[in-house]
Amino acid sequence: MSSPLRFVLVSDTHMHHGRVFVPPGDVLVHAGDATSRGTPAQLRSFAAFVAAQPHRHKVVIAGNHDFGLQQTPTLGAELFGDAYLCDAGRELDGLRAWGSPWQPWFHDWAFNLPRGAPLAERWALIPADTDMLVTHGPPMGILDRTADGSHVGCEALREAVARVRPRLHVFGHIHEAYGVHREDDTLFVNACVCTLDYEPDNAAIVIDVPRDRTRPPIVVAGP
Repeated sequence: MSSPLRFVLVSDTHMHHGRVFVPPGDVLVHAGDATSRGTPAQLRSFAAFVAAQPHRHKVVIAGNHDFGLQQTPTLGAELFGDAYLCDAGRELDGLRAWGSPWQPWFHDWAFNLPRGAPLAERWALIPADTDMLVTHGPPMGILDRTADGSHVGCEALREAVARVRPRLHVFGHIHEAYGVHREDDTLFVNACVCTLDYEPDNAAIVIDVPRDRTRPPIVVAGP
């Protein structure tokens, strides 16, 4: 039997990528907010960091701080090549990944959409055969609780996940909700590296995903 794919999951590094220990693995995933303001210089710095990592596959999506990737839609592919996903998918050694940066409206940040139909239209694009879903924000009620106790995830995303049933759903955005949660057929991972104080104190989360789709993902290292 072939070995599982090892996924190394991070998010919300906010220009602290140089301070992050990135474990070895097959696939490096960054679920957005690599920068503080998404300037070209910040994005180039992060792109150089990603390029230097030895992982065979990489997946990068934008977050609400990564303004430049929304202002110049071609910049993601220019900096990250086929690793950059924006309402798009790719195959990773037979496993199917889909990435999307959108989130419920949050102040005046990037990649905002109103709750309801506008977000549901984006999530409707997720193919039914997706193995790994990468979004910047969480689904409603799953690793989305803020410091004041509010659940701020996306209702339409929760419905889309119930439809698609990905084996792994990776996101970030809500720093204080870092962790893992298993529900039905899906392992949910909030991979925020930065804490609520924007210190990069949370470790990368490592997941083994068996190629056999009847077997669940396994947490190798995490909270």
